[in-house]
Amino acid sequence: MNGYEISTDRERLDLDVIHGFLREAYWSPGVPRDVVERSFAHSLCFGLYAPDGAQAGFARAVTDHATFAWIADVFVLPEHRGQGLAAWLMRTLLDHPDLQELRRIVLATWDAHGLYAGVGFGPLARPERWMERPGVRPFTHPRPARP
Repeated sequence: MNGYEISTDRERLDLDVIHGFLREAYWSPGVPRDVVERSFAHSLCFGLYAPDGAQAGFARAVTDHATFAWIADVFVLPEHRGQGLAAWLMRTLLDHPDLQELRRIVLATWDAHGLYAGVGFGPLARPERWMERPGVRPFTHPRPARP
């Protein structure tokens, strides 16, 4: 797509770029580099690369490869936005063979409902069945107010 490429090759992921974005993102403020690195090990990672090969975006699916996936850390760097790359990244992720025939794929967002609706996501069908147990946040920055 316009010279951009998506790859699941972990060797190509630029941890400096990904961590740099995520530590400033509203959903993971101050996330330590080692946490981001550990998250790669337990996820199916998708790198989005600019025509020059530089990291332009990222997404990951935390999955058991059989029944469930949680989509997380989806982003396109600001200088690459406005080209439909986020939707392409999501379609590519959802088309991956390891994510087919799962019972459920979920995600959470504050500000990208339109993007995710465009690739088939909607509100939880039965939110009364879902519960959450907040974890300990080891991050250094307080969680920002909802935008």
